[in-house]
Amino acid sequence: MAEADAFRMKSPSEVSTKLDETGYLPDEGIATAAFLAMQMRRPLLCEGEPGTGKTALAQALAAALDVNLIRLQCHEGIDAAQALYDWDFPRQLLHLRTLEAASGGEIDAEAAESSLYTPRFLLARPLLRALQEAPCVLLVDEIDRADDEFEAFLLEVLSEYAVSIPEYGEVRAAEPPVVILTSNRTREVHDALKRRCLYHWLEHPGLEREVAILRRRLPGLEARLAEQVAAALQRMRQMELLKPPGVAEALDWAQALQAIGADALDAESAATTLGAVLKYREDAERVQAAGVVAP
Repeated sequence: MAEADAFRMKSPSEVSTKLDETGYLPDEGIATAAFLAMQMRRPLLCEGEPGTGKTALAQALAAALDVNLIRLQCHEGIDAAQALYDWDFPRQLLHLRTLEAASGGEIDAEAAESSLYTPRFLLARPLLRALQEAPCVLLVDEIDRADDEFEAFLLEVLSEYAVSIPEYGEVRAAEPPVVILTSNRTREVHDALKRRCLYHWLEHPGLEREVAILRRRLPGLEARLAEQVAAALQRMRQMELLKPPGVAEALDWAQALQAIGADALDAESAATTLGAVLKYREDAERVQAAGVVAP
């Protein structure tokens, strides 16, 4: 497990090199943002279209630092208990029954209560785990799906990297985790949370970088096919699609083409594999009608 010094890389170029070694190919902006987040002990809010590598950045950073990745997946209605902790009520009840049986029915109420609220019965959710297991990378994924109340709660936790559990006491991170928050911008994240964070907007990769990503992640992919897939993806993203394809779809498409034995992207191979990259019928029809994937 990495020590705290692992979070103090010397420069953005060192961060870039470490991420590159994991298979994640960052541009200068991403490497600099990650470097500053570690240097300044500030959460990094990454916004951008789906598939631009926001979640993958946190995964690669954890691998580069050789620390655990702890992921909190946000959703509508998520609350503090789901993110922080809960008590294992069934085990607590069983424990009480065991105490009662062992004491012949005469339980010291105060001692019994104190024995219930111990680490043995504490169910740590992602936020509490991150405080307990730091140094680590905490990924708060799709924060834009959560509601205002949860944002306010998260802001409080990230301000102190500590929480107070009434029955248990304070839990404070010995070393603040590296925190990556992602947002697909389905709604605006509140200013208070943004002010607490560093910010980076992730674009879809350019042609050259996307080719490099494809060939890095799929070592057996021919250069010609990688270039054709990347070029087609670049053209698709310039269209008014319901869901523009991201890097994950580019990788899926290239794998699908490999699976059918295609050594080049032509109209026939594209038509049979388009479901790997476009997930709406309207998008597929629009792309085919525009001849985007024609040689």
